[in-house]
Amino acid sequence: MTRHRLDPTSETTNDVYSRDHRPVLAVDAGDTVVVGSLDASGHLERQTVPGEARPRLFAEARGHALTGPIAVRGARPGQTLAVHIDAVLPGDWGWTVAGGRETPVTARLGLAHAAPAWLLWEIDADAGVAVESRGWQVPLAPFLGVTGVAPAEPGEHSTTPPRAAAGGNIDCRELVAGSTLYLPVQVADALVYLGDGHAAQGDGEVGGTAIECPMTTEVRLDLVDDRPVPSIHAETPAGRITFGFDADLDVATGDALDAMVTWLATLLDVDRATALALSSAVVDLRVTQVANQTWGVHALLPTGALGV
Repeated sequence: MTRHRLDPTSETTNDVYSRDHRPVLAVDAGDTVVVGSLDASGHLERQTVPGEARPRLFAEARGHALTGPIAVRGARPGQTLAVHIDAVLPGDWGWTVAGGRETPVTARLGLAHAAPAWLLWEIDADAGVAVESRGWQVPLAPFLGVTGVAPAEPGEHSTTPPRAAAGGNIDCRELVAGSTLYLPVQVADALVYLGDGHAAQGDGEVGGTAIECPMTTEVRLDLVDDRPVPSIHAETPAGRITFGFDADLDVATGDALDAMVTWLATLLDVDRATALALSSAVVDLRVTQVANQTWGVHALLPTGALGV
């Protein structure tokens, strides 16, 4: 298997998805790629004070600054792409902003038209902590907010909403190093995009941003068949995870739970009613994110639960 390096440049970075994008790198199934990514806004220079305007790769970005797409040779619709996340290293600075734009959350809290509040973080990966400019500290738990494949539909597609078929802006804080994310392949060669580094984030990403930062991520890209569920799912240090994405929270919740019941029924060789009863005892339902036009919900079967 081959090891590749992919750095974020104007030639290797996109701010929308498209099945028509030229691959910036082509790899074989099983290869490893060390992927550098800019922060979500594509900053080329770090801020020195919270909210400072600094040069960006895209003067008027349409979405996240994502590295890719990476072609996985031989990938075809109907297969599943396994993204093995072997290492995640945040850059040395990050930012968070909340308020100042209208979302369901800011409207509810009366902050849609308030001045945005900016936080500026110094990130110490060796110490495992991010320190805000006023001294507040947050433990690091780095992951990529966006890991996805090109949608099957033609044209350009926003990076903001996560997609049930293609993944993307999932923003699940459990996708740390040691995780594997499984994505249904939508187009030939998969066309994988990665980015939106988060040094830390709470479930929900309630303010609309996490600790946004540059990231270096080592992933191994493989193709697998006969997964227990056809939708997006993951195996993480915290446990097995299934996802639901929809503008309706009830639908997103139902989709995440439906997939988890299917997975449990397969793991334990039981009927779905029994799997649901067991889920009620051990499975956690969490709101993944509320920030991206589409609700995200994930169901988590904790590691070791039920002996599986």
